[in-house]
Amino acid sequence: MAGKIATSTRRKPRVAIVGAGNLASALALSLRKAGYAIEVIVSRDNSTSLKRARRLANSVGASMAPVTQVRLDAGVVWFCVPDAQIAAAAKALTGAADWKGKIALHSSGALGSDELGALQRRGAAIASVHPLMTFVRGAQPSLTGVPFAVEGDDAAVRMAREIVRSLGGRAHTIRTKDKAAYHAWGTFVSPLLIALLITGEHVAAAAGVNRNESRQRMLPILKQTLENYATVGAAGAFSGPIIRGDVDTVKRHLRVLRAEPLAQAVYLSLTRTALAYLPGKNKTKLEQALHSSHPMGR
Repeated sequence: MAGKIATSTRRKPRVAIVGAGNLASALALSLRKAGYAIEVIVSRDNSTSLKRARRLANSVGASMAPVTQVRLDAGVVWFCVPDAQIAAAAKALTGAADWKGKIALHSSGALGSDELGALQRRGAAIASVHPLMTFVRGAQPSLTGVPFAVEGDDAAVRMAREIVRSLGGRAHTIRTKDKAAYHAWGTFVSPLLIALLITGEHVAAAAGVNRNESRQRMLPILKQTLENYATVGAAGAFSGPIIRGDVDTVKRHLRVLRAEPLAQAVYLSLTRTALAYLPGKNKTKLEQALHSSHPMGR
């Protein structure tokens, strides 16, 4: 049995990673743990980027090289750079390898695989492979169970699916034309959720609770809300004055939030969304209460 595992590991292609940010770090460590040898971490040629790349390379047993000097022998080259830099990074590496037979991947959620067109024209098979997960400094999220949206050339998609399976993730096909909406969805469920939570911290401050304390006090209700959502869905997890049709309470909220105009605007927008998408009583009266308020900019 041990021999079979070793043989399987040897068959896995070597991987080069372009970039050394939060996603690149999480991906490199996960790939290494899944039995993929990381050949090199490719970095921009400046001191900050090189230092970050060297640290990541040391953690996964890889070499490190600036984009201007690297020679790529790995079978898979994975671009983990900001969206606006993908095409330029691919173009910069056209001379770094014989691209025929290689697989080039990028992890943008919003852009299609054609950002790697410069490498495709040199013979590489290309794909975009985006994990629906948040990556921040100091965190190493597990990729087990994480959905990865995949599109591109057949050979690259097959390889991407194999890699995702090795990472414990779940690959699913996405059409290129759907990627912007897909990425907007992901933005709602993580970055904009954080924006909502910090708005809550500001409202807590208006109630006399400092922001550090409010964060700790919010955690139990946040965790239970997510558990309810996972178990019974949005309608079943919805609670509070809107589902009860408590117009007077909503009016009180709107009055006190006049002192926090940004928070009031968020409250109005989300309440209108709740009235449209979720169950509740007295919807007409609630809509009238919202209409009679004076949000920022009206």
